[in-house]
Amino acid sequence: KAGGSDKLKEIKEELYRYYDLVKASGVVEFERSISTFQNWQKQIMNSFAFDLHNGYVEGINNQTKVIKRNAFGFKRFDRFRLKVLLHHQYKNLRVRIN
Repeated sequence: KAGGSDKLKEIKEELYRYYDLVKASGVVEFERSISTFQNWQKQIMNSFAFDLHNGYVEGINNQTKVIKRNAFGFKRFDRFRLKVLLHHQYKNLRVRIN
């Protein structure tokens, strides 16, 4: 994604430059944010190195929550489950609806 190890090295150097700028600014809130960046630095660098994300799964979760919110509380869980599965276009339900 980032274009090789040279690009990752450049991104890491920019991140360290950002740390230095924040420390030089003297803003306490920004200085506290640096520790968060440092704690998550490996994950931040991985986000530049790999083109992986969980957007698809987050979309499914969001749609399921919208169905739940619009359902105003199904009395039977199996009906709610069917509604969610039908919405996400699962064809092999193996459940008989009377």
